[in-house]
Amino acid sequence: MNTSISFSNTLTCAQQLDQQDSLHSFRDKFYIPIVNGKECYYFTGNSLGLQPKTAQDYVLNELEDWANYGTEGYFHARNPWVDYHDLFPNLVADIVGALPEEVVVMNQLTVNLHLLMVSFYRPTQDRFKIICEAKAFPSDQYAFHSQVLFHGLNPADAIIEVGPREGTDYIEPSDILEAIKKHGNETALVLFGGVNYYNGQLFDLKAITKAAHEIGALCGFDLAHAAGNVHLELHEWDVDFACWCTYKYLNSGPAGVAGAFIHQRHIFNSQLPRFAGWWGHNRETRFKMGKEFDPIPTAEGWQLSNTSILSMAAHKASLDIFAEAGMHNLVKKGKHLSAYLIYILDQINQQFEEAVLKVITPINDNERGCQVSIQLKQHGRKIFDELKKEGVIADWREPDVIRVTPVPLYNRYEDVYQFGCILQKLIIQFSA
Repeated sequence: MNTSISFSNTLTCAQQLDQQDSLHSFRDKFYIPIVNGKECYYFTGNSLGLQPKTAQDYVLNELEDWANYGTEGYFHARNPWVDYHDLFPNLVADIVGALPEEVVVMNQLTVNLHLLMVSFYRPTQDRFKIICEAKAFPSDQYAFHSQVLFHGLNPADAIIEVGPREGTDYIEPSDILEAIKKHGNETALVLFGGVNYYNGQLFDLKAITKAAHEIGALCGFDLAHAAGNVHLELHEWDVDFACWCTYKYLNSGPAGVAGAFIHQRHIFNSQLPRFAGWWGHNRETRFKMGKEFDPIPTAEGWQLSNTSILSMAAHKASLDIFAEAGMHNLVKKGKHLSAYLIYILDQINQQFEEAVLKVITPINDNERGCQVSIQLKQHGRKIFDELKKEGVIADWREPDVIRVTPVPLYNRYEDVYQFGCILQKLIIQFSA
C-alpha cells in the first residue's frame, strides 16, 4: 500500500480505500463490540486488542484436553503442554525481527522487565546510570526506581530522563543521542519504550542501540506499544534485550501472557546473572530435580514457571492471524490508516477560524505507528464522554489527551472517516 495515495474527507474516499485494502477481510476474523445496537468504532487496540473469533476454539481445545487427560495433558494433549511454548518462537520472531532462539513467551510484561534488568542492569561504582524517556509508562518508572534502590543507589542520581524540549510535544531524536553521549562514562543501561504510550512517538531503536553500545552501555526496550504495531529488527539492530505485552496490538486477551527477547550473543552465557526458575533449566535434566541450575541456551533460559496454557492458547490464535496477514503488510496499512486520521483531523481544524485540536503524535510516518494522540483545545473530557455515547471507543489520558488508534487487522478507513464526522459534530455542539 502506498502512503502517498491522495486523501479526501469524504465517505466515498474512505470506502474506496477499504475496497483497495488487501487486508480488508481480516476484520471478519474479530468480534467487534456492539454499542447502540451496531458495531462500534473501536480505536483502543493500543490498550486492549479485540478478540479473534478463533480464540474460543483454541482455548476450548485446551479445556477439553484438561478434562480428558488431567495431568497427562502435559504429554498427550493435542499440543502437549510440556512443550507448548515451542509453538511460538517462529511466529513471534517474525513480528519482532528476531531469531527463534532469541524469543520466549512467558509471564507478564513488568515481570519480564524486572527479570531482564536483573541480567542487564549491573551497576558499578563508575557506571550506574539508566537513561530513559521522560513520562515513560508508570510501571516502567516504578521498575527503574525499584531496581536502582535494590542496588543501593539514589534514583535522583542514577535515572536520567530525556524529555521534549520546552513548548514541544515529543522528544527530538538527536536529544536522546546527545544525552547518551553526555552521560556515557557513567551509563550502565539505556532503556526506552519502543513507542511512547502517551504521545505515540516511535523511537529510533537502531540509532539508540548503536549510541548506547558506542559508550559501553547495554540497551533494552519495552515494546508494549511497538510489538505488532511497527517494524522491528531486534536482532539486526543489535538490541541486547526487550520485552512486551500481548494484549494490545497482539490481541491475546486481558492481561495476556507476555514476551521477551534476549540477543543471541547473551543466551549462551550461563554465567550471566538471572533470577532462575525450573522451567528455564536444561530440558534433558529438568525432571531429575537437581540442585544446580543449568540454563537452556536460548531465551527459554529466562523462564521461571511452566507455561500458562489457557493464556498461551489465546495468544496462539492471534499469532496465527498475524502470520497469515504478514507483519510487513500490517505495518504499511497501520501507518496509512494513521496518516488518514491525521489528515481528517487537519480538515476539522480548517473548518474553524482557530485550531480546535492539536495532534501531539509525530506527523512523520517513520516516527509513529497506529496511535494518534489528540489534544482538544476545549471541553476535552466532555467530548470524550460523548464519543462513547456515539459508539466511539477511544482512550482518555490525563490531563487532556484522547488516544485514537486505528488498527490494521480490524479497523477500516470508513471507521476513521466516521470518527472525524462525529468529532467535528461534537466540537461544534460544545462550542455553541
